[in-house]
Amino acid sequence: MTQAAALTAFLAQNADAIVCTLTSVRGSSPREQGTFMLVGRGALFGTIGGGALEYLVIEHARRLILSGQAEEAMDVPLGPEIGQCCGGRVAVQLAFADGERRAHLLAQVEQEDALLPHVYIFGAGHVGRALAHILSIQPVRLEVIDTRREELALLPASVSARAVAMPEAVIRSAPARSAFVIVTHDHALDFLLAQEALARTDAAYIGMVGSQTKRARFSSWFRAEGGDPAVLQRLMLPIGAQGLGDKRPAVIAALAAAEIMVHIGHREAETVRAGASEPSEVLIGR
Repeated sequence: MTQAAALTAFLAQNADAIVCTLTSVRGSSPREQGTFMLVGRGALFGTIGGGALEYLVIEHARRLILSGQAEEAMDVPLGPEIGQCCGGRVAVQLAFADGERRAHLLAQVEQEDALLPHVYIFGAGHVGRALAHILSIQPVRLEVIDTRREELALLPASVSARAVAMPEAVIRSAPARSAFVIVTHDHALDFLLAQEALARTDAAYIGMVGSQTKRARFSSWFRAEGGDPAVLQRLMLPIGAQGLGDKRPAVIAALAAAEIMVHIGHREAETVRAGASEPSEVLIGR
């Protein structure tokens, strides 16, 4: 589910919600200026950083709901006064999420959704499903691709999934700066997909499940197919190794998810730096 869809559902169920926005941030703060959350009578959407600050704002917002007061501002020191040690100070604007504010928030979230990096998981087996669970709560646009409908059916309904006869075509048509994670049931298909992904010089991440032996075999096959050995350094194989050697699917998925997000973050930072010198470039980020 996209953030925009989740926000729409929340607003439909919380007619008198309060929107709480960080309008000013000085010094150290858990979230940036402009971050917002919505507080309903018994539900929340988003976060302004958690901890004592968030609990204080939630309590204040619910008092506004009960009193019917339309708007109020808070100035909160993030220090011993509220049991935090960030050392900064934030201003928070609280207001009822009326029609105009709802439209503004939806437009903001839709724009953020459109800028999220794409992550494609090829394979819906044990590792693929575990990885999909973890990445589904990350700020990415996730899609799981497989040739087997029965495996895709085991994914949560909230995860976007597609049965594709020729998954390599998905790689060719993917947006710039996409991440490709190859965890299929077929080594020959893995090799084909990795070859296609390595042809994408704009990929944020390319990873394949396997072992050092599989890496050696793929490298040999890739060279025999005329591939440039220099590009093999862009392939993470095995994924999520981190020196642990743990072969349990859930552990591989957890480590791979961290690896993927680090690569995406580095690529986004490179894009921002390039954009500073090339204003015409379109950025893809969060």
